Amino acid sequence: MSATVSFTVPTPRDPEDVAVSYARVGRGEPLVLLHGIGHHRQAWDPVVDILATEREVITVDLPGFGASPALSPALAYDLPTTSTVLGALFDTLGLERPHVAGNSLGGLLALELGREKLVRSVTALSPAGFWTQAERRYAFATLLAMRGIAQRLPVPLVERLSRSTAGRTALMSTIYARPARRDPAAVVAETRALVEATGFTATLRSGSTVRFTDPLPGLPVTVAWGSRDRLLLRRQGVRAKQTIPHARLIRLPGCGHCPMNDDPALVARVILDGSRGDAPRAD
Repeated sequence: MSATVSFTVPTPRDPEDVAVSYARVGRGEPLVLLHGIGHHRQAWDPVVDILATEREVITVDLPGFGASPALSPALAYDLPTTSTVLGALFDTLGLERPHVAGNSLGGLLALELGREKLVRSVTALSPAGFWTQAERRYAFATLLAMRGIAQRLPVPLVERLSRSTAGRTALMSTIYARPARRDPAAVVAETRALVEATGFTATLRSGSTVRFTDPLPGLPVTVAWGSRDRLLLRRQGVRAKQTIPHARLIRLPGCGHCPMNDDPALVARVILDGSRGDAPRAD
């Protein structure tokens, strides 16, 4: 079931209204899925049905992305604000410390929610925040270039490109190791989501000084990295393990930055194992 819910979040002056679009399916312990910058909740579609066999799965469009409206000018697109918004969303939906999994920006947000003790386990797929400054600049430049190209492509051209393997590769090879596997309609929707993301610029700007440094003691944490991630290079996973020594570091062979489409069965297993606290040991 997809829906949009409205709630208020505190600010130093007055409470502000926020609206978030989400979808909810399955039964079991709640599992919230968070997408990356410029993406939308449908990025998780390849794994949702698998996860829903054991979990109540809630996929979220972050504020200013997908179908969720932009935040008001009084709210920043930074980690503290977004964590507050997500915490308020959990309360509104009746989710008491859900499991959470996130990809890229969503992985960083999942870790931040763990730091705030708002979740019971974290699975982070290629999370942001473990970069050097040079690696961050490279990732941000790549993201800006991707968005710039997408903004210049007419929708009919995107639709035509999406119908061929070569076209899907040209459009999506930065984030997928196996872009030919992506459904053509999903490629078009993702390209439009990147173009229409009202929160993109402010979110990118707020990330310029972000480094995740909390070891998250006492919280089950899984960090998984695609072996063919071209956006956040996999050596950043080693830094994540150094920062969170008890985390399980999992290699995703043949997967890119958004591994959910590259190997849905493997990614779903990693998430389910992580939410049970019995993910495989690092390799």
